[in-house]
Amino acid sequence: MNFEEKVLRSEKIFDGYLIQVEKQTVKTPLGNEASREIVHHAPAVAILMINDQQQIALMKQWRAPVQKLTYEIPAGKVDQRDHDSVEHAAIREMNEETRLKAGHLEKINGAYTSIGFCDEYITTFLATDLRPVKEALPQDEDEELAMFWVDQAQALAMIKNGQIEDQKTISAIYYWVAIAK
Repeated sequence: MNFEEKVLRSEKIFDGYLIQVEKQTVKTPLGNEASREIVHHAPAVAILMINDQQQIALMKQWRAPVQKLTYEIPAGKVDQRDHDSVEHAAIREMNEETRLKAGHLEKINGAYTSIGFCDEYITTFLATDLRPVKEALPQDEDEELAMFWVDQAQALAMIKNGQIEDQKTISAIYYWVAIAK
């Protein structure tokens, strides 16, 4: 069976700094017309940073969409400074957010964050052999961040008690638990 939809019309609804919203009218494989609202977002990176004490870096920050303080692994969008390199974006984000660099950086995976309405694709990296950067990059002016370190037991407890609700962070922590066995 053919599952592909054919786009009949497309209208840009919003063009912002961080996202663009498009409304599509599509024809389904069965011939029905349907509407699709799509949020376009730049590709992003997330970094599972593990120090020599087997702890991971978590960032505290306020997130306006959920109106609360969140706990997340370092992350950010890939932008023009990165020349479409997700690895460069990961290195840059580590520097900006944590002032650390990795002696070892490897891709864990890549995934869409919310495939039902958004095209954001996030690549997650594992960073080890951490050390301070020699030249710190400027931090984003619109972010207030605080870094802290947790071990596996603390991270799992934070997921269980609802302190960590961010999906990329939860997935990274479960990956960390799996590779530690």
